[in-house]
Amino acid sequence: MGSSQSSGSTSGNNESSAAGPSTSLPQEFPVPLEILEEIFLHLPPHQVVGVCQSVCRQWREVADSESLWRERCRREGYRPRDPSKMTKDWRLFYFLCKKRRNLLKNPKAEHGITDWKILENGGDGWSVAGVMVPHPNETVQKNFVTSYGMCRKSQLIELEVEGYNPSFMDRFQPEIRISDWCAPRWDCGCEYNICVELLDEKKKPIQTFAPERVYFEQWNDQSWTQITHVFQDYGPGVRYIHFIHGGKDTQFWKGWYGVRVTDSCVEINPAMDS
Repeated sequence: MGSSQSSGSTSGNNESSAAGPSTSLPQEFPVPLEILEEIFLHLPPHQVVGVCQSVCRQWREVADSESLWRERCRREGYRPRDPSKMTKDWRLFYFLCKKRRNLLKNPKAEHGITDWKILENGGDGWSVAGVMVPHPNETVQKNFVTSYGMCRKSQLIELEVEGYNPSFMDRFQPEIRISDWCAPRWDCGCEYNICVELLDEKKKPIQTFAPERVYFEQWNDQSWTQITHVFQDYGPGVRYIHFIHGGKDTQFWKGWYGVRVTDSCVEINPAMDS
């Protein structure tokens, strides 16, 4: 009997040992906040908000803390445009910086006309060629070229598909920055136009950027011109961004003597204080 009881006790101890140490922390020995924050700083950010935040109240407070996300921004080099101003939400600022990218596909003509919808293909239509003078962005080696009839092309960006869901867009209304580069040939005048629309779920305009057409004179220096605009305070409901640009030459010369466009960009900017 005694031997049997002793054997049972030994078996129980072995089972406990095989199970390994408990993963729960004793309540009387909580992890110091500064150590917990340092641990979180070494975890992938999606695990911090998706897993750590739901463990307990203490972990949630650290995962939500301003100091954690401000330090994460510092370590990864994400800094506000104006250092004298504080962001409203460091976690939001971090994730917007993390996913910030050009939402336009094939902006530098590296893949021909792929990903662009041709709206007008006047004259000899759109073409792709190497840049005639160096672009300020050294990675740009090609551009789209227009002809003697109006040439326009577009892209429609669906924000939810790109990871910006409706509730996020409606609540935070982050800045939407657009830019485009255009240049003429030295021996031919040309015109350039751009129109960018913020659209609702029915693809109706909420806000539009459509400046006056830009005209380039013949016998110019072929220099690049950048067109930029930032959408702000556009209200709820934005679901799509419609980017349209193009132009033509003003001499009506056969071939591709019209405006050249490249390095177009649409990006969601990190949230900033005004």
